[in-house]
Amino acid sequence: MSAAHARRIAPAYTHAITTLASLGREAAAWDDLSARAGDAHPFFGRHVMQAHLASGLASSDLRVVVVRGPERLEAVLPFRRSYDICGLGRSVLLPFVSPFITASAPLVAAGPDRPAILTALVEGLAAASGGRAWRWPLLSVEAAPGQDLLAAMAEAGWDLGEVARFARPVLHRRADHAAFLAGHPHPSRLKDLRRRQRRLAEGGVMSLETVTQGPALTRAVEIFLDVEAAGWKGAAGSAMACRTAHAAFARAVFRAEGGPVGIRADILSRDGTTLAVSLALVAGGTAYLLKTAYDETARAFAPGLVLEAEIVRALHADGFADRLDSATLAGSALESLYRERDTVAEVIAVPDGARGLIGLERRLRLARFEETARGEARRLLRR
Repeated sequence: MSAAHARRIAPAYTHAITTLASLGREAAAWDDLSARAGDAHPFFGRHVMQAHLASGLASSDLRVVVVRGPERLEAVLPFRRSYDICGLGRSVLLPFVSPFITASAPLVAAGPDRPAILTALVEGLAAASGGRAWRWPLLSVEAAPGQDLLAAMAEAGWDLGEVARFARPVLHRRADHAAFLAGHPHPSRLKDLRRRQRRLAEGGVMSLETVTQGPALTRAVEIFLDVEAAGWKGAAGSAMACRTAHAAFARAVFRAEGGPVGIRADILSRDGTTLAVSLALVAGGTAYLLKTAYDETARAFAPGLVLEAEIVRALHADGFADRLDSATLAGSALESLYRERDTVAEVIAVPDGARGLIGLERRLRLARFEETARGEARRLLRR
């Protein structure tokens, strides 16, 4: 069924542009949308966006494209305007991102009316653009709802092109841990992790603590902030505890509220001393392992990866999610542990009528040049 046909037979959906502050006053409707969004990521849900607002990482007047049906909120996309090279002096639009948002597909209700909802959303994106292009980072292009969004844009006549893509490690839960291990493509890596875990255990009694709410969760967040700040990120000033807004965000977002987004903290310790901490958001059957920190004095034993391997074991033992998302960029150490991949791309999307004098191919060349220059700068800084 085409999106246009779906729209004709579905209830009327309308788009509008509101603000983060205004949408925040519709807490129940926003949470209801998150609960109906199937496997959508949690980053544009109320819990995460309100944490950005509370910490000062987002402003109350941040604009949001919304789609409403006859009775409910059906889609949400926070966005902003920026200037970059692919606009050649004119601004472009981007979905809202921060250092703590690792996916940017819109929050869209699942179900048979999704094509019609996406048609209305794409109309809203075109209206918001004001004749400008969209530059869309961190879009999962081979899974819903990112794939569905691109299909709706294409049907509406948008020009679409990829700047770059990478494969993000993800892991689908098997029947049990033995099934996960069977035929694993990196058996030598698993063997190495078991060896490192044994060496860690030689120095004392190992324990894994998992918390999801209450004072123990608050304590876990503070432990994470301390462990991260004690390492190289603290020395470089990039640890969350080094920046007031980032520390405030950590305390706000990794706090259980009882809504559609769950929080999980896993702490690996030896004789009561923390070796590694993982903080995750759980939504739509997926645990997003957003932040991990480890004791760098134990670096030789890879405590962070040992903890990740234990989380995989717990996933199969407890079934706390159907899937793990590494929430990483390219080159993650989890590539040798997780067995599946999610293709994540940066996309330039130009609405029909917004092409002007700058063609899509020219925009793509400029954006790719910019990405190459940034990569070279990062390489030189690492040296």
